[in-house]
Amino acid sequence: MSHDQIVQLVGSVIAIFALAGVARMLKLGQSRIANEDDARRFAEEALAGFEGGRALVSGDGGAALVAGRGAIAVLKRHGAQVAVRRLVPPLRIYEAVEGATVQTGEKLFGPVVLFGITADEVRGLEAPLTLV
Repeated sequence: MSHDQIVQLVGSVIAIFALAGVARMLKLGQSRIANEDDARRFAEEALAGFEGGRALVSGDGGAALVAGRGAIAVLKRHGAQVAVRRLVPPLRIYEAVEGATVQTGEKLFGPVVLFGITADEVRGLEAPLTLV
């Protein structure tokens, strides 16, 4: 390798790390649902007329449930985005070792696993919406 090729290679590597640093600073490509406020914001932005209330966020930041007026927003990380669906109670909830699983009834969206959240916590979020 000639001196010019080495300089070009080193310059390219430095540029790649610089771009990666900028992307990280701008939080590009991150779709983690960090807390209840994030979950509410994602739900309200994605669902027309949805006003978020109490929320449950998966321990890994990959999923969440947000209670609204008569409906529950189900959030799930999908690549660099967060996919959101509106579900009407009663929810189909299953207890698993890792946490509660909510069936959405949608093949493409699939079930949502809430790590570190129990089925009782999900039922507690759902309960005020199912009272007549």
